[in-house]
Amino acid sequence: MSLAGKRLLIVEDEYFIASDLKRALEAEQVTVVGPVGSVADALRLIDHDGVDIAMLDVNLGTAMCFPVAERLRELGVPFMFLTGYDDWALPDVFRDVPLLPKPFVVGDVLAAVRRLSDSETVQ
Repeated sequence: MSLAGKRLLIVEDEYFIASDLKRALEAEQVTVVGPVGSVADALRLIDHDGVDIAMLDVNLGTAMCFPVAERLRELGVPFMFLTGYDDWALPDVFRDVPLLPKPFVVGDVLAAVRRLSDSETVQ
């Protein structure tokens, strides 16, 4: 399935990872929202710009991304976690969320985003 035109939020506090993700997704004609590196900025973009799907780094340095995940879930927006943590480190309420372990390769990211996009169309 084509990702063209999808609005994807990237919440990632590591500049080079965020930049690489943005570049790879834009090459697939995804409209990248962000990237942002804080919970407050992510919530602002979700509420003001709207998103179709999202990728969330679990650990944003000084905060965890879980308030963002909660907001996305309230809105029915599919999302995945990007993390170096194992899934057992996530709160129970988010154990069903797809997890892409760091480090990752671009092909895995694109495949995971396609799966999220597919899940959006069947909701």
